[in-house]
Amino acid sequence: MIFSELYSAYYNTVAKIIKEILRGTVDNNSIHKIIQDNAFEESMINILPAIQKEKWQLITRKYKTPIRHIPTMPLTMLQKRWLKAILMDERIKLFDIQIEGLEDVEPLFTKEDYRVYDKYADGDNYEDEEYIKRFRVLLYAVHNQLPVKAEMTNRKGNIVYAKFIPQKIEYSEKDDKFRVLTSSCRYITTINLARLTKCSWYEEPFKIKSVQRERTRATLTIMVKDERNALERTMLHFAHFEKQVEKIDEKNYKVIIRYNSDDQSEMVIRVLSFGPLVEVVEPTDFRELIKNKLKKQKNCGLK
Repeated sequence: MIFSELYSAYYNTVAKIIKEILRGTVDNNSIHKIIQDNAFEESMINILPAIQKEKWQLITRKYKTPIRHIPTMPLTMLQKRWLKAILMDERIKLFDIQIEGLEDVEPLFTKEDYRVYDKYADGDNYEDEEYIKRFRVLLYAVHNQLPVKAEMTNRKGNIVYAKFIPQKIEYSEKDDKFRVLTSSCRYITTINLARLTKCSWYEEPFKIKSVQRERTRATLTIMVKDERNALERTMLHFAHFEKQVEKIDEKNYKVIIRYNSDDQSEMVIRVLSFGPLVEVVEPTDFRELIKNKLKKQKNCGLK
């Protein structure tokens, strides 16, 4: 992997400890705080014993180090090329992210290098300046819990108006659309950003109490046959979902995934992307959705 959250966290944590040692400001309490602030919950039982046993030969048990300079972690050319490719994604413009020093770097890949199947072709227009402005208004409102007023087109093509507090912005990979989850609105809970025609902060007193609606949760159980790195690919693909993994034998794993029931159609697409290496165990209605999807593909001559 080009960037590894797991190892980068440990590397950065140890680098911060070495930095404090070189400054002469380290003790047991400061090391505990560095680990707590920068690593994972279980890191305390890994990093501290490694230091005490001088496992890494970077830090002695008396908190000394043979390193003379504060460690740095400059980006490799491969990492720079990956970042350049990501910055070329039209969705990045929504967040106004700027990274200097990549002007002359060749991107690792472009959108011409890959093709995405089983995704709707009418995704949001991320290059539309008005869309970008509305997105940033909503993003700022989410971060600061501010109410907004909006004008939008409903499913019938009529113009409607609403005042609400944005709680979260989600992206649907299947639909290629962003949507905002709202509270404090009597009728609307989810809005596709592309339906908004106007959006601005609501500057008048907003008396309705902000209560975030609970979304219905669903559970999916799948069996993964660990061939062609299927388990690793499954963990990466569903990395942002709450899940549990149980090893059945040397080749088979049971994975329980929890997701928002509104995203069921997208979950079907995700599961199908693994082909015969993933089998849906339950629920039964999800298995039926998989079967129906496969039957439709077969009728269309898809394999």
